[in-house]
Amino acid sequence: MWIRPTHPKPWLVDIVYAVYFLCSGAALAETTNATFGISQLRGSQLLDHAFLYRYPLGNITVNAVATLNTLDLCNGVVIEEATIDQLQRYMAEGKLSSVQLTTCYLNRVFQVERYINPILQLNPDALHIARKTETERAAGHVRSPLHGIPFVIKDNIATRDRLGTTAGSLALVGSIVPRDAFVVDKLRKAGAVLLGKATLSEWADMRSTVYSEGYSANGGQSRSSYNLTVNPGGSSSGSAVAVANNVVPFALGTETDGSVINPAERNAVVGIKPTVGLTSRAGVVPESEHQDTVGIIARTVRDAAYALDAIYGVDLRDNYTFAQRGNTPSKGYAAALENRSALRGARFGLPWKSFWTFADAEQQSILLDLVDQIRTAGAFIINNTEITDYQTLVSPDGWNWDYGTTRGRPNESEYTYIKVDFYNNLRSYLSELSNTSIRSVDDVINFNNQHPYAEGAEPGLNPAFASGQDGLLASAATQGIMNETYFQALHFCQSRTRQGIDDALRSSRSVKLDALLVPPDVGQTYQIAAQAGYPMITIPAGVHSKSGMPFGLALMGTAFGESELLRTASAIEDLQRVEGGGRARPQWKGLGVENVPVESQCFGC
Repeated sequence: MWIRPTHPKPWLVDIVYAVYFLCSGAALAETTNATFGISQLRGSQLLDHAFLYRYPLGNITVNAVATLNTLDLCNGVVIEEATIDQLQRYMAEGKLSSVQLTTCYLNRVFQVERYINPILQLNPDALHIARKTETERAAGHVRSPLHGIPFVIKDNIATRDRLGTTAGSLALVGSIVPRDAFVVDKLRKAGAVLLGKATLSEWADMRSTVYSEGYSANGGQSRSSYNLTVNPGGSSSGSAVAVANNVVPFALGTETDGSVINPAERNAVVGIKPTVGLTSRAGVVPESEHQDTVGIIARTVRDAAYALDAIYGVDLRDNYTFAQRGNTPSKGYAAALENRSALRGARFGLPWKSFWTFADAEQQSILLDLVDQIRTAGAFIINNTEITDYQTLVSPDGWNWDYGTTRGRPNESEYTYIKVDFYNNLRSYLSELSNTSIRSVDDVINFNNQHPYAEGAEPGLNPAFASGQDGLLASAATQGIMNETYFQALHFCQSRTRQGIDDALRSSRSVKLDALLVPPDVGQTYQIAAQAGYPMITIPAGVHSKSGMPFGLALMGTAFGESELLRTASAIEDLQRVEGGGRARPQWKGLGVENVPVESQCFGC
């Protein structure tokens, strides 16, 4: 007898349970008669064998890890760790349909949701969309490499359908957006299947300064399957967790400062944080127009490139995208992908004093072994290619977006302009919503005060929001006034970080480097790229022995340098396939522990 497990999201259990029985057809007794007796009616609704998945609890065991890391065959084919190319081949050969694939991923949601909570909402129209893509395929129309492929998006990316867009906040539940976000519209046109929306850190980490990463009042706590007790990375937590655990092949996240790169590298997946202006932010709950960008999380560089090709482009609703004109490849980004042979003659810089010195010894050892492999493959590695004025720009004490103020100079602080931008940009976004009275940061604060425990209005009321809503209060205190200090801080951070990265890329005998290799587990790396608005890609590289948490190797480049970063990242990924290394599978440390907040700091995390 199968016992229906309890679940923090009963709606999810009901939907996925129903989908499994109605759509998979794998376990139901078929009935061909138009009428049949009561026993036949009952029998047609029961499984004739033990339920497909087990639900391990308590202490971690080898069997529990194997169970949770394993996907059942999908119509007889393996989709576990399958690439988009492999899935397309299955569908082209008639071995798998998009409906079957979507159903299998829904089953995977059901299998892992109660432990790691990557999904905030499931799309009730997902199977209908999948069916439409099948009809097109049968007629010989395949729109793109993403045709019929399920994906999820972070819950701050708008969809004009039966899904909500809440940024994880109860304040936006029931609000109606005017249209799909530009990037969602592009993915629909590419034939991709929107499976649902991913959990995230509420308001993309703008609401509090001390909080549980991956938690929102509307979505609960997302957890990494590598270690369920610690910070899963954020704020695009659920997007990375979903991809890492084979819930979908790719996902969209958003980044202002680390929110794609950080969760990607902490879940052993690929993350692309594009140049600001390459992907439209129209229809995305904003944080800062100067640094926001929509990024991609996938298990391979190629899969991520396919998604990037689908979503980039000029959008009249986001004037920052106008800057990409003349700066994008005519054949798309996937055309830049290479194998390990492309490393011969490539030039990489190591900004050792700027970033590498802050990585722990175990991480340095593993990453430098990979760097040696890159060198052996024919690349030139140039050490001490430093960020200009790194002593001023780079915090010696970890990621700190108010580092200017820490130094006594708020006019050199990223947070000075971010909190003003959030006030103004959010007001613009909210002005287009219907079915809501929330129109400003002040309204969000008032809502939280009316729901103090669920939304952690004050310190100590909700353990996930230890500092209450101090981030929102700091933004509200600015009232969106762009004063002299605001413009000084914006100019300082943008101009100095751009100069710093560009100088480092030119620091080798006047020969431009292909990329800077950096350890993205050191948060200052993606912070400097974020302030510059420059691109960054992380690929899986290793795992901390004590915590079990992964870390990556990242490539940093200049504005609209995605093609070069993809070329070299794909070459390094191919080298890893030959030499060993790369993406490790989850070990599910802390299985059964449901601590909130998750540990923000731990040795080797």
